[in-house]
Amino acid sequence: MTDEADDARAAAIAGWLAERLGWATDVHVGTPDRPASGFSAETLIVPVTVRRDGAEHHERYVVRTETPDPAIYPPQASGLDVEIQIQYRVMEALAEHCDVPLAPLVGYEPDLGVLGAPFFVMGFVDGVVPLENPIYTTSGFFTDAAPEDRRRMLDDGLGVLARVHTIDWRAARLEWLVAPGTTPGIATQVALWERTAGLALAGRSHPLLDRAFAWLHRHAPPELPVTLCWGDPRPGNMIWRDYRCVCATDFEAAAIGPGELDLGWWLMFDRWSHEVMDAPRLPGEPTREEQRARYCDEARRDVGDTFYFEVFAAVRYTAIVVIVMNRMVARGDLPPDQTTWIENPAVDCLVQLLDG
Repeated sequence: MTDEADDARAAAIAGWLAERLGWATDVHVGTPDRPASGFSAETLIVPVTVRRDGAEHHERYVVRTETPDPAIYPPQASGLDVEIQIQYRVMEALAEHCDVPLAPLVGYEPDLGVLGAPFFVMGFVDGVVPLENPIYTTSGFFTDAAPEDRRRMLDDGLGVLARVHTIDWRAARLEWLVAPGTTPGIATQVALWERTAGLALAGRSHPLLDRAFAWLHRHAPPELPVTLCWGDPRPGNMIWRDYRCVCATDFEAAAIGPGELDLGWWLMFDRWSHEVMDAPRLPGEPTREEQRARYCDEARRDVGDTFYFEVFAAVRYTAIVVIVMNRMVARGDLPPDQTTWIENPAVDCLVQLLDG
């Protein structure tokens, strides 16, 4: 992006913030920082100078802007194709109805005339985020931690996940996450992801996914009570300070389903971060069995065997990689004959689960 484009964007953000920061005046936006962004949104961290009650204040805000690419996650209902809008609406509901640490929300803007795409703004939360490349289980603050801090960190993250599941999703007016005429639950989510995988493959053969969906149908458990599911709960979608989660992030994959869907994703990602990445469990790190038990303690219920939900999580992750690789080919970042869509760590994780 050119300097002129950066200046124009900063001016647009400053004008937008000036209307929404209450008593603030003389809003000035400095040069934004561009951290590594996810696939559903571009993230900017913008320094802002404002004047309140005659005094100058230096603040930071996060601007998340929708990318022009097709959505990564399947829409839960018709019309839910702007992933940052989903994120914002879910965070609004959590902020009002649940005790979950979140960034302070400033506002959502659907008007393309401001920044050229929908965006939302939230306050900046200082802390560290576990990386995936290199994976946080092999380097960084997590490996440098004392054993008791590693355990405290994961215990705290599971407590945050359990608190997400305490929300009364109907009282929070989250029915918009349920497609009319459908019943939220396991079967609905499996069917949604099976359709999504088929569309992403576009006629290509993926024997492992075929086998995995057949396994899911064959071993389908009874339906369970449903709640708001985060969709992508893992240490890398949390901001940490002193090994406590101070902010939960990235709710674009939210759905209404049993909390076991989220716990299965968390446990699948633990497997991916250790066995698949060949990263031995460090001193103090709880095992997956201990993490499952911790969730049960925090949620005050017994979830029983979560293997089915871990397999489903790996199926979803494998499908997501196909979608992401499609995007990268469409952008020209990868050649059309790339094979990463079928040869990747998500596939390895699913193979481990299915073949034991």
